[in-house]
Amino acid sequence: MGKKERLAYLKAIKLRYHRAGKKAQTSILDEFCAVCGYNRKYAIRLLNTRSKARKRQRPGRKPIYVASELLTPLKHIWFASDQMCSKKLKAAIPLWLPFYETTYKPLSSEIQHKLLLISAASIDRLLKPVRIKYGRKGLSGTKPGTLLKNQIPIRTHHWDISEPGFMEADTVAHCGNSLQGDFIWSLTMTDIQTTWTEIRATWSKGATGVLQQIQDIESSLPFKLKGFDCDNGSEFLNYHLLRYFTDHPDHVAFTRSRPYKKNDNAHVEQKNWTHVRQLFGYDRFDNKQLLPLMNDLYYREWSLYQNHFCPSMKLLEKQRINSKYQKKYDKPKTPYQRIMESEHINKEKKEQLQAVHLTLNPFILKKNIEKKLRVIFKLVKVTSNVRQRI
Repeated sequence: MGKKERLAYLKAIKLRYHRAGKKAQTSILDEFCAVCGYNRKYAIRLLNTRSKARKRQRPGRKPIYVASELLTPLKHIWFASDQMCSKKLKAAIPLWLPFYETTYKPLSSEIQHKLLLISAASIDRLLKPVRIKYGRKGLSGTKPGTLLKNQIPIRTHHWDISEPGFMEADTVAHCGNSLQGDFIWSLTMTDIQTTWTEIRATWSKGATGVLQQIQDIESSLPFKLKGFDCDNGSEFLNYHLLRYFTDHPDHVAFTRSRPYKKNDNAHVEQKNWTHVRQLFGYDRFDNKQLLPLMNDLYYREWSLYQNHFCPSMKLLEKQRINSKYQKKYDKPKTPYQRIMESEHINKEKKEQLQAVHLTLNPFILKKNIEKKLRVIFKLVKVTSNVRQRI
């Protein structure tokens, strides 16, 4: 008897075997072993095995968050928010959900309710099939400035970061694979207390250009600048910047980090990745025509998008237990939310920020960002092709 015949014979007697009594089952089993030549224990196992068509019902309660219902809106918000982690995404969903219908189809009240209640672990489970992992390291463009190290003190103590205004600054090189020649740099400034971040692009790292962008950032901040901490790069350690902060009417504290200690400026170093590299990548920007396009994007869309709709987590406590570090973070909040909760921001400034916030739609901001990025990278590609021909 062949394999197909034995399988057909098994299907024919299986139902009769389960409906029969104990004596009848014994006779059916004896007959099955004699016809097919099976061992008795193996034959019993075959007769008691459930068919593949009849799936075993999973024990326990039914899942609340079903991928077929929630994955599409969750995926749209996740991609629009630049694929943030699940804890940040959970805090971002209430901010993005009211604008979802203007860009995509309307959601039922049940799905909206589930999206507002979903946990970070459930988000990870639903997004696991579509999650993208990537990472890449670039070149460092920090060149030491030795002239003013004795005049600009190292920050050896922690500032009073219970109020906004104390900012860290750093530059990011859009140099591609080579630091030779002139190209565009991005100047990043982030507030330690609220995580409010502003970025501007400058040509090369000249002291005058960097100072102009610092002044432009300062004029657009929703709070007064009280402290400026930077690394030991020559773009910061120069007489132009020292004179500016020395003569500043608000007596801004001008300090620097320890040499070769990048973690001294950990707040802004993190923003270099999330706010600059994730936006522009590692291409070389050596065309001056890109400068106004990048600053327009930074000022009009990117700053509003990141500060109003992208939550961030702040480290509250870091404790070493044997060979491991245990970290505790606060609840994810946007910089805008932290400013609105701050007691050190006056009511007039909060009302101005709120008026701006009410006019914003994160999905429209994201579309405008992608539209401007296409123009920028098209010009980058043209410049790259010209460079290769030369």
